[in-house]
Amino acid sequence: MPIYHSLGSIPRKRHIAFRKPKGGIYAEELMGHEGFTGTSSLLYHVHPPTTVKSVKRIKELEYEADSDTALRHRHFRTSKAKRGGSPTLDRLPLLFNADVAMLYVEPDEQDAHFYRNAQGDEVVYVAKGAGTLESVFGDVPFREGDYLIIHRGILHRYKLDMKGDQPKFLIMEGRGHVRWPKRYRNEFGQLKEGAPYSERDIRRPLELKTHDEMGDFRLLVKQYNGLNEFILDHHPFDVVGWDGYFYPWAFNIYDFEPIVGRLHQPPPVHQTFEGDGFVICSFCPRPYDFDPEAVPAPYNHSNVDSDEVLYYASSEFMSRKGIEFGSITHHPDGIPHGPHPGRAEASIGAKRTDELAVMMDSFRPLHVAKQALPIEDPAYHRSWIEQQHAGFNPPTT
Repeated sequence: MPIYHSLGSIPRKRHIAFRKPKGGIYAEELMGHEGFTGTSSLLYHVHPPTTVKSVKRIKELEYEADSDTALRHRHFRTSKAKRGGSPTLDRLPLLFNADVAMLYVEPDEQDAHFYRNAQGDEVVYVAKGAGTLESVFGDVPFREGDYLIIHRGILHRYKLDMKGDQPKFLIMEGRGHVRWPKRYRNEFGQLKEGAPYSERDIRRPLELKTHDEMGDFRLLVKQYNGLNEFILDHHPFDVVGWDGYFYPWAFNIYDFEPIVGRLHQPPPVHQTFEGDGFVICSFCPRPYDFDPEAVPAPYNHSNVDSDEVLYYASSEFMSRKGIEFGSITHHPDGIPHGPHPGRAEASIGAKRTDELAVMMDSFRPLHVAKQALPIEDPAYHRSWIEQQHAGFNPPTT
């Protein structure tokens, strides 16, 4: 995250004594990627962040793959997923490999605990709902359409607005550092002219609330494919100030500026983030290709060295039949896919699309999680056959 930011009170120099008003010094903590060489921030705590009263392993989180490995296109309906639960503890695993996992949750509980993912960066797409992401770095309010980028190791908690829409979160958990695509940045890290968004679109923590409270505070840390419980002797949000390049941030999908052309543009023009072994793209409302002979629907293509996953954040997608809001399609490496019958022809002459979708492409094969099987549409791989052929009936929305 190449934007310097600071909140609260910090000393004039790094690593000097920063004294409390009533005596003693604040506890300095460096947090960042890649040891001492990546992006980082310095935080100043009222209490040392190391005062742990107890620790125990409470749950294993190893993802288990579907044993049916037949190569085929697959479709999952999140509308059939179980509703409710915690935004951090009740996530449904959908797809995963060694680099990235995709999960889903529709929470209706306010977490009393604090949560830290110590084994992966999280990109949380807020398909519905609103609230505030609380963290040691301050508060980031969120709303529908937001991507929340929560780098590994950041202690946080969701405060959900339960008066509005039922929250729906799509989570992409990456082993590597989630960042802006390199081609959007100049040699100094600034976003270039012509990038589909600018620094003005990035929302950083703007309010820091310091809690100086003693007691038993429950922290749940995901590490080594399991949940570990820590009881801290003070409120963990006790930071009085910080500065640096490492913190949670938000970007709204509607602030992505689509790139269009005279003829069809390939998916990389929609890229929004990159991780190690995967990319995330945003398909947003936009004008269609403007050549009178253009075919706006995407051409058939075979994924080579990548799996393609689409989360449909609206019920309209120009190339696809039988999908609904919250559908997830998985098009794996090794077999072609393309527009459903009639979609290419129907797109000719169309002026614009109001589709909204999040795409995640992984560069190693994805496994389907066993927990996702109850929400799968088993007939999806046959959906390119015309309805009158083989007695196939396309799924209804």
